[in-house]
Amino acid sequence: MKDLKYLCAYTIPIMALLGLWFKDLFTYLTPIYAFGFIPFIDLFTQSSIKNLNDKNRLEKQHNKIFDWLLYLNLPIVYGVLFTTLYVTTTVSLQTYELVGIILSTGIVLGTNGINVAHELGHRFTKERFVGKALLLPSLYMHFYIEHNFGHHQKIATTEDPATARYNQPVYFFWITSITGQYISAWNIQFSLLKKEKLRFFSFKNDMLWYSVITLSYLSLIFLYFGFFGFQVALFSGITGFLLLETINYIEHYGLKRKKTASGRYERVREIHSWNSNHTLGRIMLYELTRHSDHHHRASKKYQLLDHHNESPQLPFGYPTSMVLALIPPIWFLIMNKHVPLEMKKLAKKMV
Repeated sequence: MKDLKYLCAYTIPIMALLGLWFKDLFTYLTPIYAFGFIPFIDLFTQSSIKNLNDKNRLEKQHNKIFDWLLYLNLPIVYGVLFTTLYVTTTVSLQTYELVGIILSTGIVLGTNGINVAHELGHRFTKERFVGKALLLPSLYMHFYIEHNFGHHQKIATTEDPATARYNQPVYFFWITSITGQYISAWNIQFSLLKKEKLRFFSFKNDMLWYSVITLSYLSLIFLYFGFFGFQVALFSGITGFLLLETINYIEHYGLKRKKTASGRYERVREIHSWNSNHTLGRIMLYELTRHSDHHHRASKKYQLLDHHNESPQLPFGYPTSMVLALIPPIWFLIMNKHVPLEMKKLAKKMV
C-alpha cells in the first residue's frame, strides 16, 4: 500500500476540478492548496534520508504500478484542460474567477504535465511520446530536446540557461531561461541535423514538428472554443511553464561546476543540484526533489532515487521554496548562506 502514496499527486487536479464545479472563490483552491496548505503541512512533516535496500530496489524497479501512476496523468491533464475550456466558454464568469481558473489549470499543466513529462522524457522508449504529449498544453515541447541534450550536460555552468546564477532574482531568470532554452533547443536540433547530413525540412527535424504540432493544437482550440478559449489555453500554458521555470530556479540556484586543468568542466556530481527530503513535496512531485541523484544518474526511475549526504540540502521542501523564490529578498536572505562557500567564490569569478 505504501507504493500508492504517489496517488497524492492527483489531489492537485482534483482541487482544480472542484474549483471549476463550485466556481466563485473556490477557483483559487488549487493555488491555495499547492502553495499554502502543502507547504504548511510540509513544515511539520518529518523528512526522510532513508534509501532503499537492494531487495526493495529490485522489487520497485520492476513494479509497473509506478509507471501506470505516471501514464494516468495523460487523461487527467487533458481532462482538466478541456473541462476548463468548456466551462470558461459556456458559463458567465467574473474576472477574478477566470484568473483563479487559469492559475489552477496552469498548476495542473506544470505539476501533473511537465513534471511527469520530465520523468518520462528520460526514458528513451515509447514512453517518451506520452511525455511529449504532456508538454504540449504548456507549449513547451522543445523542453524534451533542450533538457536531455543540453541541460543535463551543461548544468551548473554559465552555458546552461536553466541554471540560476547566484543573486539572480527569479523574475530575471524566467526571461533568460525561457529564451535561452528555446534558442538552445534549436541549436541542438541544427547540430543533430548537420551530424546526419539532413536538411531543415526533414522528418527528423523534431523542433519543426514541435512547432507544427503546437500551432495545430492552438488552432484547434481556436476553432472549437473561439478566441476566448484560445486565450484561456494560452495563459494556462504560460502559467504551466512559469511553474517549471520556478522549479528550475531552485534546483541549481548558485551552484557551479569547476573547470579542470584541461579547460573542461568537472563531471556532474551530487553536489551540483539542490536536494530536498521533505516527504510531502517528494510524493507530490514524484521524487523530483531528490534532484541530486537524478542528475547523477538521469536514467534512474523516480521511485528509486537516493539521498546523498554530500548533496546541498534545501532548508525547506520544493513547494515552500518556490513560494520563497517569488520574494527575492527573503529568498536571498535564507538561501545565500546555504550556498557552499566555494560555489560563491566561483560564481563571483564567472561574473
